[in-house]
Amino acid sequence: MTHHLSRYTRPAIALAFALALNLPGASTPAKVQAADLPSIGGSGGLISGQQEADIGREVMASIRRSAPQIHDPVVYDYLSAITYRLVPSAPLDDRNLKLALVDSPAINAFAVPGGVVGVNGGLFLNAATEQQFASVLAHELAHLSQRHFARRMQQQETSAPLTIAGMIAGIVLSAVTQSDIGIAAIAGTQAMAVQNMLAYSRAHEQEADRVGMEILANAGMDPRGMPEMFEIMMRQNRLQGNRLPEYLSTHPLTQNRVADSRNRAEQYPEANIRDTQEYHLVRSRLQVHYSESPARAVELFEAYLADTANQSNDAIRYGLTVAYYHNQQNQKAQQLLEALLKDHPGRITFQVTLAETLISQQKYSQARELLQSALSRNPGNYPIIATLADLETADGNGTAAAEHLRQLTRQFPGREQLWLKLAEAEGLARNIVGVHRARAEYDALMGDLKSAQRQLRQAQEKLPAGSAERQVVDERLGEITSRLQARNTS
Repeated sequence: MTHHLSRYTRPAIALAFALALNLPGASTPAKVQAADLPSIGGSGGLISGQQEADIGREVMASIRRSAPQIHDPVVYDYLSAITYRLVPSAPLDDRNLKLALVDSPAINAFAVPGGVVGVNGGLFLNAATEQQFASVLAHELAHLSQRHFARRMQQQETSAPLTIAGMIAGIVLSAVTQSDIGIAAIAGTQAMAVQNMLAYSRAHEQEADRVGMEILANAGMDPRGMPEMFEIMMRQNRLQGNRLPEYLSTHPLTQNRVADSRNRAEQYPEANIRDTQEYHLVRSRLQVHYSESPARAVELFEAYLADTANQSNDAIRYGLTVAYYHNQQNQKAQQLLEALLKDHPGRITFQVTLAETLISQQKYSQARELLQSALSRNPGNYPIIATLADLETADGNGTAAAEHLRQLTRQFPGREQLWLKLAEAEGLARNIVGVHRARAEYDALMGDLKSAQRQLRQAQEKLPAGSAERQVVDERLGEITSRLQARNTS
């Protein structure tokens, strides 16, 4: 996990789909006023699942291209786990979600047709409890499950799915990058229609609050986390003021809505629901990531731990190990992690972080033994396999690294960073066809279908006709070519 310190000296970044779904955040101190959205499905009611998938794919490609993302497997694995803890309780038609983790310290979350759900890293920083964090995800899942976006898209009947997707992506990019590149993307188009499209009624917000609380309760989590999170956001709004792009009409999160959500939450039976330890470990990991510098993170966590009340707090102890690691104090990190593992044998996050410190010291054999032992007890675990792949790449074992990464790309075909790492590993292993195939998948996820087509043609040229791998490449090339033709004619 790398630091992007200069990026975060500017005002906190807001992701536009939090506005689209009226999540009131620290960088989104106001909510979008009611307006109706254009239909892209003709006169037959809600847009089709395929049209939603097209929108989701295009918007996700734009996010990948232009929004800074967190690729940390430990953080992503937690986000996936908590999301899919909630999903069975959400009345979703399609539960195959695509998760985005935006590298911004602002409070924010978003949901997009096609099953795209994401959060900013800053949500972890500001949600003091797992219940509060989960309430934001539940709210977004509620918007998706109620198809609020699609229900708002029934008035206009003129825009094609990819046209709408391009305009939505433009607004996303303007918010994420705080620049004019997104505005340029929608210049000369139905910008006002899209502005209206991204606005939801108060009725939809109330419905998302209600359904979100039901999702939380049915998933065994505390609905009281939602009004608590709203109150945190209200405090942040008062401190930070309005930073929304002017082209989005907004109105503030009201005290009435907070009160309504608290009254609704109190109707649920009181339950003493404890957070998982993993939430607080991930939160500590991100506190280090967003610190002014690794040295400052060490100072802060050492100060926390100096407080007698915190000395048995494993999340703070773990945060200090991560700070030590990023400050290149690997011996201290290693000692503290070994102590944590003595108290919590088999804790994957501790094992992976210890392996990271060993890799940074080029203690490859020790790290490999630790990770392989952990993997034997946790087959298929994403953070363990991802760290093993990094280890083998660092140790020059391209073939072994590629084997691990191929497994991960089968599990997570939408994680573009895995394909990029696989291309590197295949290059290290001198598997040129593998490099072309991995680069093609990366390019396709980034929305560059022409480049993906070129990569697959180069792979095709290097394979004997009739071979099994050539047939796979031929089939994939046909799929990419079809998508490219559909894009060119839309």
